[in-house]
Amino acid sequence: MPDELELIQQRYETTLNDSILTFWIDHGYDRTHAGMLTGLDRDGSILETDKSVWFQGRSLWTFSTAYNEFKRNPVYLEVASSCVSFLEQHCFDTDGRMFFRVTIDGKPVVKRIRYIFSETFAVIGFASYSRASGQKAYAQKALALFRKVLEWKDDVRLLIPKFMPETRASRHFGLPMILLNTAQELRKACPEEEWLNTVIDDFIKEIRTYFVRPELELVLEQCALDGSLQADHFEGRLLNPGHAIEGAWFILNEARYRNNDADLIRLGCDMLDWMWNVGWDTEYGGLFYVRDALKKSLFDYWHDMKFWWPHNEAIIANLTAYSLTGAARYLDRFYQLDSYVHTHFADKDFGEWFGYLHRDGSVSTQLKGNMFKGPFHIPRMYLACLSVLNR
Repeated sequence: MPDELELIQQRYETTLNDSILTFWIDHGYDRTHAGMLTGLDRDGSILETDKSVWFQGRSLWTFSTAYNEFKRNPVYLEVASSCVSFLEQHCFDTDGRMFFRVTIDGKPVVKRIRYIFSETFAVIGFASYSRASGQKAYAQKALALFRKVLEWKDDVRLLIPKFMPETRASRHFGLPMILLNTAQELRKACPEEEWLNTVIDDFIKEIRTYFVRPELELVLEQCALDGSLQADHFEGRLLNPGHAIEGAWFILNEARYRNNDADLIRLGCDMLDWMWNVGWDTEYGGLFYVRDALKKSLFDYWHDMKFWWPHNEAIIANLTAYSLTGAARYLDRFYQLDSYVHTHFADKDFGEWFGYLHRDGSVSTQLKGNMFKGPFHIPRMYLACLSVLNR
């Protein structure tokens, strides 16, 4: 391993434990009501007391996984245990579905019935907690919930399509991508459940068949039922480089799991390369948030902003691709991204990262968390990179 990577390995472990996770333990961990608060300002002061249900599951995954990697800190297991308690007591409705947003003490505020992401994050949280705590019952909880998710995902009576199917039937990349990773995380806790490998195969096939377009060298965020580009409206042309690159490293991880499967390495690297070419801002650096497949004008006013999480995904993807292929371009991109994020996103005064930058890299808002930003993408980046570097 290059000497520079060894230094980065040491820096990532220190930053994860002393800056990122410590920030959330000190400011987000709710010692009164349990669970995790994410509506935090730059210094960790509370901006909002409502709790994101996504982040009860995501925080559970993060601190359970960190405990699995760094068992020297029992506080990680304490936080995870608090999150699992809040999740079980307050985040499930009577129909088995989950809320999206609850009050600080767990009263329901919002339930987004169109989506099943609260449930998928609970699955990965339960699965990781089962490994951290040694309680196999949580692996079974994760398994039972995932089976329900697989039943719900195609039931239009439960998950009402965003677009009228009789007018504009569409497929959306986010669902198979998240479900692919959910199955991978669940498999770590339930390796005896061999049917999960078939489920993973099915989601990779869905991504390859409908969203990966070699003739365009693009990964579509939305497409027609046959996988074709819906070129006559904004949403049909919308590209999300961060999402596509996230899917790429899930596939690259699967390639490693399958003894460096060459076909999956090619697929993941193609997705990464194409969407890097689309997303990287050659003038200011960083990844654009969204792009248009036909390079037309975009309607999202945040289209050229730099959000934290696409950069997390790109760092993981490029380091993983380098570890599998040895290709210099992936190592060069990793160094480029590492410099960019720790120059622009990392907060040297209060710890953790800013989440939202203008195109030129200046900070748009100083908050550290909201319903969508909390202890997940950033710590996952450090954990995933350390896993690659340690290997």
